[in-house]
Amino acid sequence: MPEAEVETHPGGAGPEDDGPGPVGRWLRADRVRAVAVALIVVSVAWRAGLATRGWFSQDEFAIAAQVLDTGLDPDYLLNTFNNHLMPGGLLVAWAMVRVAGFVSWPWVLLLAVGQAAVGIALYRLLRDLLRPGWGLLIPLCLFLFSPLTLEASSLWLVGLLVLPTQLALVLAVAAQVRYVRTGKLRHLVVVAVWLVFGLLFDTKALLIVPLLFLLTAFLFTSGRAWRSLVTTVRRYWPSWLMLSVLSGAYLAYYVSRPARELDEPTSVGQVLSFLGDLVGKTVVPGLLGGPWRWTYAGDGPPLVDPYDIAKWLSWAVLATLIVVTVRRRPSAGRAWLLLACYLALVAALFAVTRLGGPLGPLVGIIPRYVADVVLVAAICVGVALLGTRDVDEDDVSAWPVPTVLREPGAFAVGLVSIVVLLATIGVGALWSTARFGDNWSTKHGRDYLATAQAELAAAPPGTVFFDNAVPDRVVAGYFWPDNLQSHFFRPAERQPKFVTQSERPSTFDEFGRIRPVAVEGRKAVAGRVPDCGHLAQGGQTTQIPMDAYLEEWPHVVHFGYLSSGDTTALFRLGDATREVPLRRGLNEVFFLLEGSGGTIDVTVNTLGVGVCTNLVTAGRVVPAQ
Repeated sequence: MPEAEVETHPGGAGPEDDGPGPVGRWLRADRVRAVAVALIVVSVAWRAGLATRGWFSQDEFAIAAQVLDTGLDPDYLLNTFNNHLMPGGLLVAWAMVRVAGFVSWPWVLLLAVGQAAVGIALYRLLRDLLRPGWGLLIPLCLFLFSPLTLEASSLWLVGLLVLPTQLALVLAVAAQVRYVRTGKLRHLVVVAVWLVFGLLFDTKALLIVPLLFLLTAFLFTSGRAWRSLVTTVRRYWPSWLMLSVLSGAYLAYYVSRPARELDEPTSVGQVLSFLGDLVGKTVVPGLLGGPWRWTYAGDGPPLVDPYDIAKWLSWAVLATLIVVTVRRRPSAGRAWLLLACYLALVAALFAVTRLGGPLGPLVGIIPRYVADVVLVAAICVGVALLGTRDVDEDDVSAWPVPTVLREPGAFAVGLVSIVVLLATIGVGALWSTARFGDNWSTKHGRDYLATAQAELAAAPPGTVFFDNAVPDRVVAGYFWPDNLQSHFFRPAERQPKFVTQSERPSTFDEFGRIRPVAVEGRKAVAGRVPDCGHLAQGGQTTQIPMDAYLEEWPHVVHFGYLSSGDTTALFRLGDATREVPLRRGLNEVFFLLEGSGGTIDVTVNTLGVGVCTNLVTAGRVVPAQ
């Protein structure tokens, strides 16, 4: 074929290829980075899909109700929620609740952005701290796909606490590493910024301070323990001075805030049981793909419940990994000690603050409490497996392994064993995550609200409600008053109208259906007036004795009566009074009367009008059957 024809023929040779485009060049420039980004995207997308299967939970309902009751002022932002000082989280919650309400996708998007930020920050830290290579992906995957962090990506209040703290921890460690390597004070400013950022979202960010000290001592000094500590203090004292001032000022302010008493442990056995659960059932199995099985915990996230055989196998695998890495790499021992020390700090924090409360026996199996431990574990596992850039250690090929393991067959067996182990851990993590999703998809609060909203849309005009508590499976009773229907429905699209007095009030049953009101409680002793019961005549006070003493409480009174004319009546219970209109004929009325006493006094205000009653019940609202 002539040369000219070759140049113009469609199937012929064209001009020289210009090479890959910008994306191709970016991928070729650093294939490990490209795979890391892909893993972060997969992790975030998968967790976002998992989060959409669930919905809000008890703490979110309580926060949402409080947000709609307050303005954006210091009293709100600097208030402690369950002993958490979290102005940053409350600020985000205030904005999101008012914008999104009970619509879930904006919250899922917010959590996804937070997860992506933490994942990218961790990869950059690992790349800066550890020796380069494909091995960087192992600690990265340990964090990205850990079932122990699923709460932080599924429950928005947990995410507001955990994700900013995780981000602050990673970036503070990265800045501390740069300061240790260069000695430049500008990196200390960055450390301070990220510490303050973390403290804006959770008090637990204070643990970043001892973590930075321990990390510096274990990974950036050498020699015996005492020598390492002295070197760390003397060489990097500006860092510890700055961190001590910041944390001291924060603690001084924190203890000045009103908060409930700490739930301190009641016995040594309680502490030992907690440690066994935290380490044995949660952390160790969780780092190796567990817990594989979860315990349903209502609308909240499930609790870890590993199989016994899997739990003990995970312990055996971790012990083997520790022994092998310590024998092969001197810095590995320091990395494992760093992890153990940080875990001890976390355990001590919760042992002295959480064990004495009603949820004390469950603290050790709540995975969100160790979400930051997973991050530290990823850093420490990376150091144990790969070593840091700062330590001059031989490569794997130069390790003094036994001669028999230098044989090609033995090396192949070892390589296959490692691949099988990593695959097993990966499959376990996928299984644990899928089972978490099964638990997470059951949401009584979502079903309750959906039913109530449909019922409100179909309710006749003028339907009014007496306030009542939502079912415990939606919001537990210890959240009172935020477990009341009047609080729960505030962010909802359709609002019930709540009253304290009505002849035909309604309430919601346990499924969210509208039902007439009934009152369950103490009843009036039968009256002695024939064909009347208790007779209250105009201008006179009649005492109606109850069958038991009524303690101080907002009682709802059901008063059924026969009146000879239209009038009003004054009802008294102890020091509490309420004036109620009564109509001629046979009627009934429900009203709120907050007080205590053994009798209810009735005074009819219109002379010549008589009111007969034998139906007086004071107690709590229940749906009529």
